[in-house]
Amino acid sequence: MREKIAVLFPGIGYHVDKPLLYYSRKLALKRGYRVIPVLYGPFPLTVKGDAEAMRACAMQALVQAREELSAEELREADVIFFSKSIGTVVAAAYAKEQGLDVTQVYYTPIEETFAWAKKGCGLVFHGTKDPWVSTKTVKEACERLHLPCHVTKGANHSLETGDALRDLEIVADVIKTVQESIG
Repeated sequence: MREKIAVLFPGIGYHVDKPLLYYSRKLALKRGYRVIPVLYGPFPLTVKGDAEAMRACAMQALVQAREELSAEELREADVIFFSKSIGTVVAAAYAKEQGLDVTQVYYTPIEETFAWAKKGCGLVFHGTKDPWVSTKTVKEACERLHLPCHVTKGANHSLETGDALRDLEIVADVIKTVQESIG
């Protein structure tokens, strides 16, 4: 029987203990996956709104992911990548450059992610109030890449609205959708 591995790729300020990745980890563990969190950084504090700084951070994180992960080990396993924000770029780029066949769960991807994402391999979650990338851009990329796109109206880059109870509902809905998608 093949080993099952789930890899967590956090964002710059969205670490593996934040709700989307925390509950993805719990879901993966319940399904028998060994979970590997990729840790990278530190990053400069002046990234927001600076596309070039964001790309540089993504490439820095990709270098660190290469050091922490074993592509050979991942090739021999059933693998899911759970990624958030800049982590979506890292997860997509790492999978592509290593020739890995993985299921991708992209939480609030940034535009750069879609340059690396593999057609038909994963699902996307996006909020309409995400300041990093427009809903139009995400929907068009998902259509082009045949990726299911789950859009939450009024949610920001953390898939939050500011209403605590609504935010809990959103996290629950997202994790249920992921659970249904990964089986």
